[in-house]
Amino acid sequence: MRTFILSALLFFCCAAPAAALQSDCLAMAGAEPRVVPAALTPEEVKLTFIGHSSFIIESPGGTRIVTDYSGYSAGIVPDGVTMNRAHSTHYTDFPDPAIKHVLRGWNPDGDDPAFHDVEIGDIRVRNVTTDIRGGMTGRTKDANSIFIFEVAGLCIGHLGHLHHLLGAEHVGMIGRLDIVMVPVDGGYTMGQADMMDVLRTIKARVVIPMHFFGQTTLNRFIATVSQEYALETSTTPERIFTAAGLPDEPKLLVLPGN
Repeated sequence: MRTFILSALLFFCCAAPAAALQSDCLAMAGAEPRVVPAALTPEEVKLTFIGHSSFIIESPGGTRIVTDYSGYSAGIVPDGVTMNRAHSTHYTDFPDPAIKHVLRGWNPDGDDPAFHDVEIGDIRVRNVTTDIRGGMTGRTKDANSIFIFEVAGLCIGHLGHLHHLLGAEHVGMIGRLDIVMVPVDGGYTMGQADMMDVLRTIKARVVIPMHFFGQTTLNRFIATVSQEYALETSTTPERIFTAAGLPDEPKLLVLPGN
């Protein structure tokens, strides 16, 4: 039944091409994950928090992707960027022309949802759209994307500017997430209690907070999740992950920045 629902949703919502790429992350009981960066081993992936909702994801083959790119990429020219439309701090209309892959989390050309399922170097990038709310204009359908990065056996998710709980249709299209970057501001996106419900739904083993604007907000989120997640606070903004090194129990990993 689950397979039928997922197949129908992918066809109806996403209009996937006939020759879809293979996904270990969508195989919910699939193979174990693993990771890597530029001077990394073939089983390592490097994440670097560069502020707000932007991370550099670096693969074993040296591919670099920046999330929620608004024009800043910490002095590098990434191979690809992802963007979301909720606020101008999450996108730019003028990306560096040297960036080969610019993936917008909304469809600027029409009412259909944005659909991405591409290979950038040795990273597969795909998206699942969600809605955003917007003052006088109300709810805007499919204007945010959760981006999923499949690399070295790891399934890494970035929730973007998530404004609502995830339904079964979202969870099915997201698949397994080993690591997730989650906005914890508590107001501009979602309340922290609701965001905690999202984390319980997706069951990632490493949760990295972002979009929190200051230590007070971050501390409030840490208190919210402290009964369910072990806390690790890093002194550096980057971390190398491997599939074999994922924690047995879920962990909240705080990287410096906001």
